[in-house]
Amino acid sequence: MRDITRKHAQQRSAVIKARSYQILIDVSGNDHDGAPLPSSATHFISTSTVTFFSSGGLSHIDIIADKILYARIDDEELALNAFDGHIYAFETTTGKHELTITALCRYSNSSEGLHRFVDPTDDRVYLYSQFEVADARRAFACFDQPDQKATFQFSIITPPNWIARSNSVPVEPVVLDNGLYSWRFPQSPPIATYLAAIVAGEYHVVNTTLASRKGDIKASMACRQSMAQHLDTERILDITQRGLNLFETIFNHSFPFDSYDQIFVPEFNFNAMENAGCVVMRDDYLFRSRVTSAEYEARENIILHELAHMWFGGLVTMRWWDDLWLNESFAEWAAYYAQYQFAKADRQKPNPWVLFTNNRKSWAYHQDQLPTTHPVAADMANLVTVEQNFDAITYAKGAAVLKLLVNVVGKRDFLTGLANYFNEFAFKNTDLTNVLAHLEKASGRDLSWVSEQWLETTGFNTFYADFEVDEQNRFTRFEIVQTAALDATLRRHSLNIGIYQLDYEELRLIDLVDVYTGEERTEVPELIGRTRGDLVLLNDSDITYARTRLDQQSFSTAFNYLTKILNPLQRALLLAIAWDMTRNGEISTIAYLDLAISSVATETDQSTVRIILDQALIAATRYTDSELRYQLRDDLVSGVARQLKQVAPGSDTQLSLVRALASAIYTDAGAELLRGWLAGEEIPLGLVVDADLRWHLLRELARLGAIGAADIAAEAARDHTSAGVEQAAGVLSALADNRAKTESWRLATADPTVSNEILRQICQNFFQFDQEELLTPYLDDYLEVLTEIANRQGVWKHRGSAARDTVLRYLFPTALADRGFLNRVKQWLVEHNDDLQITRAITERIYESERALYCQEENRKDSANLAVALAN
Repeated sequence: MRDITRKHAQQRSAVIKARSYQILIDVSGNDHDGAPLPSSATHFISTSTVTFFSSGGLSHIDIIADKILYARIDDEELALNAFDGHIYAFETTTGKHELTITALCRYSNSSEGLHRFVDPTDDRVYLYSQFEVADARRAFACFDQPDQKATFQFSIITPPNWIARSNSVPVEPVVLDNGLYSWRFPQSPPIATYLAAIVAGEYHVVNTTLASRKGDIKASMACRQSMAQHLDTERILDITQRGLNLFETIFNHSFPFDSYDQIFVPEFNFNAMENAGCVVMRDDYLFRSRVTSAEYEARENIILHELAHMWFGGLVTMRWWDDLWLNESFAEWAAYYAQYQFAKADRQKPNPWVLFTNNRKSWAYHQDQLPTTHPVAADMANLVTVEQNFDAITYAKGAAVLKLLVNVVGKRDFLTGLANYFNEFAFKNTDLTNVLAHLEKASGRDLSWVSEQWLETTGFNTFYADFEVDEQNRFTRFEIVQTAALDATLRRHSLNIGIYQLDYEELRLIDLVDVYTGEERTEVPELIGRTRGDLVLLNDSDITYARTRLDQQSFSTAFNYLTKILNPLQRALLLAIAWDMTRNGEISTIAYLDLAISSVATETDQSTVRIILDQALIAATRYTDSELRYQLRDDLVSGVARQLKQVAPGSDTQLSLVRALASAIYTDAGAELLRGWLAGEEIPLGLVVDADLRWHLLRELARLGAIGAADIAAEAARDHTSAGVEQAAGVLSALADNRAKTESWRLATADPTVSNEILRQICQNFFQFDQEELLTPYLDDYLEVLTEIANRQGVWKHRGSAARDTVLRYLFPTALADRGFLNRVKQWLVEHNDDLQITRAITERIYESERALYCQEENRKDSANLAVALAN
């Protein structure tokens, strides 16, 4: 596929300025003359009429289609051979022009362009668009770059009894003479092409309204008919309305669009997409089985994130993708800020910043240690780079920097700056300098350091405390020491220092001191003469983005008395420190496992419970040498089983422990237990073995070779849904069976009809621990697939970047990657280093595998040293 580079986009914008689009999308199965298409399940007809201004000369419009059927500029019909498969070239005089192109376009099965899905439950058809980064051109001719904002007026022709939605107020269809439906939507405000939306199909729709400062606006929620019973409308509407009220208030700008639809769709590549006024989300967020409060909290966050995008991205759009962070970092911060305001008002809700610490900042710290990390405000010269940077740096690190910035300039000034920014640049394009200028003006501060130190650099700093105490255990000297990452940048930070004292009931906060630092060493005179306590915790409220380390006494106190800390945020921070030290080989996996198991049953924050258990499994498998692995897995299984007996029946923690226990089990006796649960035997009191839990248990049994393909087929027949089809593909891929592995590998690497979600399930579950003999031949096969992808051979000639990325990352043989294999992959990269997507994905997998091997080696040394000590 032809790339769109920043340079080419700038050159085109110097000549062309789009003003309006009139788009006709015909998904009825007919061609542009009304005759049936020979391939209506794979193709549709698109007619795009764009009005634009030109300074004259040669230019082009983007369109990816099988064929151009008609082209006209103003009153002149154009030749069709100006189309090369990706662009249509044309020439104009200076002035206003109108270009019309009708094309035969292809549906997607990878959530790139206009995705088509047939629900196996009832054979109903569902369509939805996903155009970010530059896939609007797969559905209609356009100038597919973010600075070419224009109005959109969509018309959609559908079969009867379908519904359609776009970026404007929903309309009623006109019934055509042939019985088809014609939906003509009002013109939208100016938006970027990647935010255009097309939704059509036999959706279940709940129509409602949202109260806005400008009056009631039409709203809806929609999903597949087979998912209608799981559409918890009231809960989704409540968080949406609360978010709308808050954002209109803090941004001092009314909701930018005339309606707001939230469409839950199948097989979506991402969590959600912020199409202007018409958001689409994965319908995995319509929970058909029991989930914990952490999943509901995460869904609320996603709803708020996409709603915030109506301002960050919809109302004001970055000029080019270098400033993608203006969309994602700000929306990420706004969602957590909103959740925190609601949690304070509701009092009993968990603190969302704990979720941010557990899920998002930990993701960012991990990404920022990879050799492929990049600045928040990254240099993205082409679309391949852009696609790779929808990552933890752009989302989570950027949001963490904003959280720090709010603390530095003050919430009032920060929000005032944003409000003024929205008012000046409504429906326009901006860059980094525009938002910083408004924040500087509102706060009266020079904020150039934010860009220089935080947005244009990589990595993070590490803090530790350097202090002395007297005989009464009072500080006589206290300094914060800041060390730099590889780029040697010392940054300005705002953080606080918590001092904790151990008593009979709790590890109690007795002192909290705010500190601003930008130097290698910063004295803290406020602590002189105060008691040292038992635990000194830097960045106590998780304000800044930095790694911290504990002194020896604080480390011992934290590990031995973690459960006595009453605030879940501080517990999450200390667990994050412990996990970071585990990943760095500073403490053993045995030590981390002891900490995790001892703290999980009493942990009140479900996001912390989940991350503790996930990391415990990684510690016991990937980070532990094969000679010690079974011992640690025994410890994990027995520890989780012990904690399972202590938790409340039917609780969220019980469900998390059950899932963790199933994933940790590796013996025949353990498999027998799981089989019993599936059969309804000896199920823990209060536990419901519903559809999703059944699939989880089956996946672990498949990994152990304790079931066969017939058992998987029987469960798929029992769960006759799209989720059942997807889960069955994943479980079959995990199965310890040569025939199943052969077929799963073929589907993942050689069958272009496999949809994105099934492909993900196959790839994520293929390589399993304890299947080394079965899987070793696929190490060579993986390198062959790399070559095919690099050369665009076979199915990879036409498969999109999403499918390539899934295979590159998730089919990497993590469980088998020893140094010999990694050296082979490195040599392959030396010979094939001209593909950015491949280079980045494989470089990251190599780094992660080498870190795991390093941890294994360190733990082997610890074990050997312990054996020597015991022998003596």
